[in-house]
Amino acid sequence: MPPSSVPIFVALTETGAALARRLQKSVPQAVLHGRRGRVTDCDQFFDGLLDHLPRLFNQGHPILGICATGILIRALAPHLVSKRSDPPVLALAEDGSSIVPLLGGHRGANRLAQQLARELQGHAAITTAGELRLGFGLDDPPPGWSLGSHALDGAFAAALIAGESVKLDAHCGETGWLTAAQLPFDDNAQRVIRITEKTSQANENTWVLHPPVLALGVGCERDCAPQELWQLVEQTFADNALAIGAVACVTSLDLKSDEKAVLDLARHLGVAARFFNAEELEKQVDRLISPSDIVFKEVGCHGVAEGAALAAAGADGRLIVSKQKSSRATCAIALQPLGIDPQTTGQSRGRLSIVGIGPGTSDWRTPAVTDLLARTTDVVGYKLYLDLLGGLIDGKNHHQSDLAQEEDRVRRSLDLAAEGKDVALVCSGDAGIYALATLAFELLDREQNPAWNRLDISVEPGVSAIQAAAARMGAPIGHDFCLISLSDLLTPWEDIERRLQAAADGDFVVGLYNPVSKRRRRQLEIARDTLLTGRPPDTPVILARNLGRETETTAVIRLGDLTPDHADMLTLVLIGNRQTKHFTAGQKSWVYTPRGYAKKMTPAC
Repeated sequence: MPPSSVPIFVALTETGAALARRLQKSVPQAVLHGRRGRVTDCDQFFDGLLDHLPRLFNQGHPILGICATGILIRALAPHLVSKRSDPPVLALAEDGSSIVPLLGGHRGANRLAQQLARELQGHAAITTAGELRLGFGLDDPPPGWSLGSHALDGAFAAALIAGESVKLDAHCGETGWLTAAQLPFDDNAQRVIRITEKTSQANENTWVLHPPVLALGVGCERDCAPQELWQLVEQTFADNALAIGAVACVTSLDLKSDEKAVLDLARHLGVAARFFNAEELEKQVDRLISPSDIVFKEVGCHGVAEGAALAAAGADGRLIVSKQKSSRATCAIALQPLGIDPQTTGQSRGRLSIVGIGPGTSDWRTPAVTDLLARTTDVVGYKLYLDLLGGLIDGKNHHQSDLAQEEDRVRRSLDLAAEGKDVALVCSGDAGIYALATLAFELLDREQNPAWNRLDISVEPGVSAIQAAAARMGAPIGHDFCLISLSDLLTPWEDIERRLQAAADGDFVVGLYNPVSKRRRRQLEIARDTLLTGRPPDTPVILARNLGRETETTAVIRLGDLTPDHADMLTLVLIGNRQTKHFTAGQKSWVYTPRGYAKKMTPAC
């Protein structure tokens, strides 16, 4: 399954949710979705199951439904495409007694069912003939291995399942998973299982498997066209009769960890990109076939492509294709006969995601943020914000700091990502509104740290406090509005006063962040008096505190009555403009700011 396809547990009851929470530790990156009104603790709620399941399925998420198999079948049957593309779907009994892989048996579902059965001491209801007879999926080899053709020949598969003898022709790779199956091996058998790094034709008598034994080292000039690097690699493999499917990883110098051509190549091959620093590559100098003093002078090592391939292959590996060149790119290939684990070689490109988790409830956290947090290895944030995430970040490395230590948090996030980790910097509300995304980019701009500049950095938006407050009370920001922080820790008070006056003069709806602290009380009074110069005392003011949390409170008062006692640092103060209305309909009080639709409305009869 693609690395971005986060597995989703789907629970309809509290019992199912409890089982999912237990199993999340066994299923990396898994997220729990719970039925609203029936489940209280989950990472994301949903309403209609028959709408929710197809959405997850069509997005490619593996689904682990803790429910009856019939529910999953009825929901997903109209959306099935192909056994080669449909994601895994499993049904789990609420008591853990049975795990049924319904779809994607050849894309990891059967392996996952067996894994969960061991964890729960339950029964994996596997019906695939190959796994029942042999103990493994014939067209689902171990991670990193690939088939020599897109599909195993049906006649060969039938022969194996029927118990025919087979010859094992293994040239490389760890074959214990095959020999453990106790196949009837015979060196004189007509049918052959060939394990090789070379290209080899599969047919009804030959099953070809490629283990992850090749390290593909590459180098290129800055902004080299991805197509040029790919064509060089493709031609090199063809010239040497090597199988692309045997590539374990694409590897290079760390200076190239943000190079599009290198990253695109790894994505095209479906393997990890791993990187070494110049000192690590220089340790391979005595093993290089084509050392270069020019390269050493430029980057600090005598060979990038050859050095990176050898470093990934390890001391027992050997270079089987020396440096090959195009006008702007190079590649070399090393062989490690026993196989290469990309996770233990070199370093991945670090990733920093700056995320807004909303005001606090999972209902207001976007699915994109939930999936991203499930994927990360490290989370950095103020303790309160991390606590709000609950079980979603269990098992990850937590890096907490006090509320006022914003720069320390951002630096820690950047440094962790520079170590090759997948890091989430957690902010409440939206990451770009009075939060840490701004500080992160300010540090990047100011310091120009090469290790930070090569990171994969993204910002994921969240529901801001002003959106949440407005939604709770109706539509107060339906017309032009602005946000002003009353904290003068980072902004001179005279600047804040000037902005308040401009908001008053422009008749903006105004959201006030950080309205009152223990040492700052007079500022809210000044803001009130300034805005009163441009709007009446009975202007509605919304006071929203701890939005989305159990202690949430909302109230509406008059602007003329607003005092520092009405707010603290956890309160969003939202002040209407001259047109903002406060009214009651039935038992509910609402606030809205008209946009002028009354002029277009048809008069009532």
